[in-house]
Amino acid sequence: MQLEIKERTVGEVVILDLIGKITIGEGSVQLRDTVSRLLEAGHNRIILNLGGVTYVDSSGIGELVSRYTTTKNTGGRLKLLNLPKKIKDLLMITKLLTVFEIYEDEQVALDSFQ
Repeated sequence: MQLEIKERTVGEVVILDLIGKITIGEGSVQLRDTVSRLLEAGHNRIILNLGGVTYVDSSGIGELVSRYTTTKNTGGRLKLLNLPKKIKDLLMITKLLTVFEIYEDEQVALDSFQ
């Protein structure tokens, strides 16, 4: 299974529930296109809920960093929610854990935009 993205809005924050794999090719492109579309529409408060992600390769990590940077450059904020242990460990090893704002609780993540 590749990547499935379910989009929902809570107030001014868009939550993307990601399910499947963020890998080179379709998964990375899908994530890039979705975040780009949101930014173009003026939605620059984004939470990526990674609770349903089963695998991320190096291209997927690169895409997360790229989406974070692109969102930040538009004056927005992109945060991560519900990181599976494997992905959290991967971000720790690559020293990217300190780059992202990471949350375990959706309401706390939403409140952090205030």
